[in-house]
Amino acid sequence: MFNSKIIGLGYYLPENVVTNNDLSKILDTNDEWIQERTGIKERRWIDPKTDDTTSTMAVKASKIAIERSGLKKEEIDFIIFATLSPDMYFPGGGVRVQDMLGIPTIGALDVRNQCSGFVYSLSVADQFIKTGMYKNILVIGSENHSGGLEKSTRGRGVTVIFGDGAGAAVLSRCEEKSKGVLSSHLHSEGKHARELMLDGPHTGRWVPEIIAENDPEDQSYYPYMNGQFVFKNAVSRFSEVIIEGLEANNLHKDDIDMLIPHQANLRISQFIQRKFQLPDNKVYNNIMSYGNTTAASIIIALTEAWEQGKIKENDLVVLAAFGAGFTWGSVIIRW
Repeated sequence: MFNSKIIGLGYYLPENVVTNNDLSKILDTNDEWIQERTGIKERRWIDPKTDDTTSTMAVKASKIAIERSGLKKEEIDFIIFATLSPDMYFPGGGVRVQDMLGIPTIGALDVRNQCSGFVYSLSVADQFIKTGMYKNILVIGSENHSGGLEKSTRGRGVTVIFGDGAGAAVLSRCEEKSKGVLSSHLHSEGKHARELMLDGPHTGRWVPEIIAENDPEDQSYYPYMNGQFVFKNAVSRFSEVIIEGLEANNLHKDDIDMLIPHQANLRISQFIQRKFQLPDNKVYNNIMSYGNTTAASIIIALTEAWEQGKIKENDLVVLAAFGAGFTWGSVIIRW
């Protein structure tokens, strides 16, 4: 069996910066309230006047990752696209990226695991490469949250958290057994699905029914989150899955050179950092500037950390995520 290694990274963010003070003009909130609860100072939201969509942002990030990988786009064998906010209900965004990049008729798979989407996608790509089925896989996380948020005081608990953006990685076959993705660990607990969800429209209650009801109190088509319950489960599952990954590779928390958690809430990341007794230079956070970009958050943070020289050859990099589903997972990488 082969190993897989990340050989190219890229990300893209909309130019439109939305600060907490900007939100205070349309919601009953303020900078102190948002920072105290989430750590977020600002986020990027797509300007409707631009051509940015979930798929076009993914393409912009992918072009950077492919260029940095040293490969030609024709050498990409497969696309895995993680998102909860595709351009359309179907088909998925992966095929749109394949078309926009002008890549031949390779397979394209969409992954719908929300905040855990990139970790799940990386795990799937790793298995395809390990078994020899593919050599070079483009793995993407991209989100357009701003198009579906309830921008009113009623929806502020969710609206202040989320931002838009995209990231991409090229995963390639590696002959060195001690390098690249060492292992991945995935979990789910569907009994908590309704604690973090977007309920409608769905095939049991489609658009005509919603229009016919004409209910101004209907919030089913906006995201819902039981914040305290999600926080409690997140800090527990983050810890468990990081420990699981370390133990599977006979590693200790002191071996971690860089932990990149999903950017859900700065308070969750800080809790995990304290639990594992990691110094600031071994944990990378950017939620302060970008908010929660769901499937894009880990890959954007990973790319930034690498660009800033915080990840070096032979470093042990740990990725960990928790989100709707509930789903959670970790990936252990020897850089």
